[in-house]
Amino acid sequence: MKILKWAGPVVLLAAIVIGDQIRINRPAHKYRLAVEVDTPEGVKYASGVVSVHPYRGYQPGGKTTSRGDAVIVDLGGGKNLAALMLHDDKGYADFDGANFVAMRAYQAAGRKIAFRDVGNQTGAVPVTGELMPILASFTDTRDASAVRRLKPDDLSSLGQGTKLRSVTVEAVPNGLWPIDFGGSLGQPVTRTIAAKIPWSHSDADAGRALMAVGFSEAVEPARAFTRK
Repeated sequence: MKILKWAGPVVLLAAIVIGDQIRINRPAHKYRLAVEVDTPEGVKYASGVVSVHPYRGYQPGGKTTSRGDAVIVDLGGGKNLAALMLHDDKGYADFDGANFVAMRAYQAAGRKIAFRDVGNQTGAVPVTGELMPILASFTDTRDASAVRRLKPDDLSSLGQGTKLRSVTVEAVPNGLWPIDFGGSLGQPVTRTIAAKIPWSHSDADAGRALMAVGFSEAVEPARAFTRK
């Protein structure tokens, strides 16, 4: 009987704790970043879903974060194009750009929205100019230093006739987070980079890769490839 007496309060406390954790960790929105590349063999495409999480904790100084992977387009013949989770802020590595690229792209497309409104948007909009993530290509995905940075308007090093067709972003539903496993439950965050770039989780290897593309002092460089 004593167990039954405490069962109700324990269940209620558990529900409060779980509910608060969901409130703290639930994404503000998710977005799909899609990359299309024109090649002599036709259009190559890849995309990934990223979730964006504002800080809702109880300690001051928290920051907005995101979860997801860089997008890698397989161009065939051992060639690839990667859109990293990294932006260029006047020569400095900007990791926060991935948190706000959806909002800024919708704003650049003429929609006067705030951060809280991103999840209500529909349709894809272009990612251009300063909103463009760092583009890179790996000549050997097993070697972190075998990477070069690419300009959006010049993919000639990937072969004649290879051009960037578009980079777009589109808000997607949060779904029934945290059990958003796909289908009616909601689109899950994309997790594919580990199979393509085995060292992507390593700060040491990621640091070498970012040095190769021009960023020598990036903090936690693995965030350019994957974020948990």
